[in-house]
Amino acid sequence: MSLPDHLPRASLPPFEEVVTRHSATVLRVCRALLGPVDADDAWSETFLAALRAYPDLPPGSNIEAWLVTIAHRKAVDIHRVRGRTPVPTENLPEPASATGNPGEGDDELWSAVAELPFTQRAALVYHYVGGLPYAEIGTILGNSPAAARRAAADGRVALRRRIEHGTGCRS
Repeated sequence: MSLPDHLPRASLPPFEEVVTRHSATVLRVCRALLGPVDADDAWSETFLAALRAYPDLPPGSNIEAWLVTIAHRKAVDIHRVRGRTPVPTENLPEPASATGNPGEGDDELWSAVAELPFTQRAALVYHYVGGLPYAEIGTILGNSPAAARRAAADGRVALRRRIEHGTGCRS
């Protein structure tokens, strides 16, 4: 049922404001899921797709969760393409990031995160980097909140094992 034309409708903020408000979160999520090489492409693709779909977004929607969902889908696409792409024989080191994003600083942790299965990595990134609750993470991943919580818990356990094994310490 639609509102009559003479009643005011809740409107969405201008898309430029959405980009300004949520671009850092989307970039952090993309970097944590894909690493510094593919993150910029995923970020751009996320906002291009969002721009096309934004006029149809219902007012009152959780825009941040909607953008993280789009970023998730773009990351999955890139992850699948990467699996079919030949690996180059000579790798150049990535320049250090100056934006405070995953991939700089604690290389041991981010290397361990990158080795996790995609669902565990995604659940951890969406919860701890993106700040999303497990109910929304479950929706993004196409499963239940309990399954998202389980994937994050399994990812945390795997990270602890990898880091303890690598350092030889037990906490």
